[in-house]
Formats: sequence, C-alpha cells, structure tokens
Amino acid sequence: MAFGLFAACNSSYTPKPIGYFNIPLPKKSYRVFDQAGYPYKFEYPVYANVLKDSTFFNTTAENPWWINIDFPKLQGRIYLSYKQIGPNRFAKLLDDAFKLTNKHNVKASAIDDSLINTPNGVHGMFFKVSGNVATAYQFFLTDSTKHFVRGALYFDATPNQDSLRPVNEFVAADMRHLINTFQWK
Repeated sequence: MAFGLFAACNSSYTPKPIGYFNIPLPKKSYRVFDQAGYPYKFEYPVYANVLKDSTFFNTTAENPWWINIDFPKLQGRIYLSYKQIGPNRFAKLLDDAFKLTNKHNVKASAIDDSLINTPNGVHGMFFKVSGNVATAYQFFLTDSTKHFVRGALYFDATPNQDSLRPVNEFVAADMRHLINTFQWK
C-alpha cells in the first residue's frame, strides 16, 4: 500500500492551465484628427484609422460627423456618434447613453462609471462594463449646450472577458487619451 502511494506521487503528468494567444500590441503613439467641417478634434493612435460612418443599420448615417476609429490589427473599432443638442433634447441624449450601456446588464457582472471633466471644457461619463459583454468600454462627451458624442468599443470576436482583457485595456488607454485631448470647435 505504501509503495502505491509513493509511486503515485512520482507521476509525470502535470495539468496545463487554459491558455490564450499572445497578441503583440503596438507602441503607443498618437496623431491629430482635425478634419475641416467636423465640430470636434482629438488625438487617436497611429495604428488606427478614422473612417467615416456611412451606414447605420443599412440606412444613411444620421449626420456626416459620425466616424469609426478602426484598429485593423486588433480587429476592434470605436464607434463615435455625434449629435447636436439643439434639435435633440439634452436629457434624452443622456437617457439614451445610459440605456445603451445598461442593455449589457443581462451579461455584465458590473458596470463602473466615472465622471469626465477635462481642461478643454469637455464633460461626460466613462463606463467600464465587466463580464462577457459585447462592449467593455463606452463613454459620452458633451458641453451640455451644443454638442454630444457617444463612443463604444467593439471587437470582431466572441465576447470573452479573459481572452480580450489585454486588448480591451490597451484600447481603453487609447480611449482615455482620445477623451483627454478631445475639443469642440
């Protein structure tokens, strides 16, 4: 009996933990988005592309200032939608931003929000949505009188918080940089 226990302790089998692919992340560097006719400007990563959002659920985008910041090597995208507050009530835009974030409550384990106040006169809210959700980071920015922008980060992958965590956190830092450099024109 003692020999059997001793032999079992010398087993060469070692269970392997679940692993994920190593995703090489680029070096942080930024450039300015300051297109003529747009009511805002900001800095975005050099490894990303700004694309005009020309369609919205197979229809024309609501206005010409909707853009997407595409991260081709990371298969991710920040969708930025802009609305003028004049024709849209400010309270409704705020309510819509919170409703769109809270739609993830079904899968989310938590939603943490933090206020945004930059020296550039930009205010808003940054949301971190935890769990296996479609979008882990969202935000809205406003001056509360004329301009309102909502942003959400999505990846072209099945939501898995553990495997997407390094890329989510990497792009979240870029989102914060975008927010801190954002200015209304």
